[in-house]
Amino acid sequence: MLRWDIFCRVIDNFGDIGVCWRLSCALAKRGHTVRLWADDASALAWMAPDGCSGVEVRCWRPDQPMPHDAQPGDVVIEAFGCEIDHAWFAMNTVANYEDSMPANPLKGFINPVWINLEYLSAEDYVERSHGLSSPVLVGAAQGRCKWFFYPGFTARTGGLMREYDAASVHVARPALRRISLFCYEPPALTDFLQTLAVASEPTELRVLPGRGWAALQAAVQSNKERLPAWNKHSLLLINEQMCMPQTQYDALLERCDLNFVRGEDSLTHAIWAGRAFVWQIYPQADGAHAAKLEAFLDWLQAPPDLREFHRVWNGLSQAALPPLQIAAWTACTQAARARIMAQRDLVSQLIDFVEEKAAMAQ
Repeated sequence: MLRWDIFCRVIDNFGDIGVCWRLSCALAKRGHTVRLWADDASALAWMAPDGCSGVEVRCWRPDQPMPHDAQPGDVVIEAFGCEIDHAWFAMNTVANYEDSMPANPLKGFINPVWINLEYLSAEDYVERSHGLSSPVLVGAAQGRCKWFFYPGFTARTGGLMREYDAASVHVARPALRRISLFCYEPPALTDFLQTLAVASEPTELRVLPGRGWAALQAAVQSNKERLPAWNKHSLLLINEQMCMPQTQYDALLERCDLNFVRGEDSLTHAIWAGRAFVWQIYPQADGAHAAKLEAFLDWLQAPPDLREFHRVWNGLSQAALPPLQIAAWTACTQAARARIMAQRDLVSQLIDFVEEKAAMAQ
């Protein structure tokens, strides 16, 4: 089994650290040893309160040298291009490995396999770029090679994180329609709430904490000011959810009829949940997120109404939100889930990739 060092720079407390924690636990459950280095691991207090055997969480400051007791492992992963100090590799000498060489699973292999784990995308460049090398020409890591590993949705990519191999998800459906809301600040949120408030059936909206909850409160206030009788029949029930462990969130996705998700981790698990979902992609100043969203919708084989709902939800169209078509959108998700289940998962591919590159270096 291998020793892994995974580095994570936290952009928000839900996304990057969530993906890195899932990866760390998945590796540990296969017998590997993992150190997760994070500049802010505070979210793990509620995201993973019980920890995980085989995973050690260490404090990492990108602008400070690595601790002297941090003997490098067999694999170094820079999650999402977080750029670790190349001095880390200067530590990686024969002397550092002298005591551990007999037990080193990559026998005789001194330099760690260095991987940049990239963001998830369905765009064409992912297949072209997955597995490419990037030689380091200057600095303390000069002469070493970094490898790019791209998660993705096709067989020519690194695949998706998958913690289980169930063929399908079977959850009893409640009489009350349930929707989970995990978002940023979608422009159409105010109109969407009004649609739910006058729908023919009651809806329980379970809202995750953070920016989405703040956006929802603002949207509710706006509707109250514009429409004095807003939600007078209480057809829309709003329940704020507390911060919850990843396993509990995954279960919430499976229990809901429709899930609004954001970022990368919740998108992946919305697919595994097999329920209708709408994805709010992280907005980029240069507008690159629009092409990324369209590429994903192409892969999803989303019907026209689901495509348009995504565009409006993400502020890429000024049209009115299409009506919810939960049954059809659920069927779309389940078909996509079946396609992904037929492919190898990310962790299996990553382990094979590392062992292949290690063997090349010997």
